[in-house]
Amino acid sequence: MARITLDHLAHAYKANPRTAEDYALKEINHVWSQGGAYALLGPSGCGKTTLLNIISGLVRPTRGRVLFDDLDVTDLSTESRNIAQVFQFPVVYDTMTVRENLAFPLKNRNVPRDRTARRVEEIASLLDLTRVLDRKASNLTADMKQKISLGRGLVRPDVAAILFDEPLTVIDPHLKWQLRSTLKEIHRALDITMIYVTHDQTEALTFADKVVVMHDGAVVQTGTPEELFERPTHTFVGHFIGSPGMNILPCRVEGATAFVGNTMISLRRAYRTLSDGERIELGIRPEFVRLQPKGAGLPVQVRRIDDIGRARIARVEMSGRPLAASVPDGISIDGNEASLVLDPNHVHIYANGHLVAGEATGGIAA
Repeated sequence: MARITLDHLAHAYKANPRTAEDYALKEINHVWSQGGAYALLGPSGCGKTTLLNIISGLVRPTRGRVLFDDLDVTDLSTESRNIAQVFQFPVVYDTMTVRENLAFPLKNRNVPRDRTARRVEEIASLLDLTRVLDRKASNLTADMKQKISLGRGLVRPDVAAILFDEPLTVIDPHLKWQLRSTLKEIHRALDITMIYVTHDQTEALTFADKVVVMHDGAVVQTGTPEELFERPTHTFVGHFIGSPGMNILPCRVEGATAFVGNTMISLRRAYRTLSDGERIELGIRPEFVRLQPKGAGLPVQVRRIDDIGRARIARVEMSGRPLAASVPDGISIDGNEASLVLDPNHVHIYANGHLVAGEATGGIAA
């Protein structure tokens, strides 16, 4: 097990990169603590698999270093790094039994038979594979095969880290929750550093203690699921995480007041004078915007109300800008005119996509 440090790491697939746009992976400085459960989250093509392959040794970075604890492993092979990797598609030997598949990584390292047998039984129990240990892998379903693949990564107790590259993609949706929960339980039981790559926010937020959100080859925020939801430091994080995502509204800001079109919103914080050349936006999640009858807050026009099962979401327009709002129980709207009430503690101001801190004023937003 190891602490993993990325030191001024960057990677380009083209020769002689000159500008930031030439890099598939822009400079990263990051530390994963030993024993943590982490997720790399982002859309396809954002650089997360490239980063995982650099950590594993499948790709050598264009510049920067990878350290396991204090050892520079940048030029070491995958085998020398002593990591395990679980891929999107199950890696199993169909002609072997489940027991033989799980034992294979230990057999290759000449682990004594009695220790191998005990470890295989332990991992099989954690993954609910005990009842099929002596069945051929070829006769099992895709989700069972992926459990075997997970088990092959988990069976070595001495690994520095286990890297998961979209491991639940081929699993039926109704089984994904069960496997995510199983992985979380295994992490607690084994205290192994785990890094999980996914484009699925639900997988990332339910598995990881900390999530690294990537966009366009760069890390835009690292934090707990709560931090990413409550205080996105980049508009991409606000938009990408949440269903629906954060409302991002173009605005102008004067001190402790934001203007969205003709609508004035009082802010809890005062902001520096933001230049005309900056892209200024107000962000607030739908969960912190409540629809109310006309005259009870900021005026809006209601376009429709969606019932998504666990909640009702209103699609409205404020000064011609679309946004989503939660509809409290017992609220009914006649016609298409209504009001919004914003939670002042969850209104954020962004300049060129980045959160602006502001200074506390004690003011109250509508």
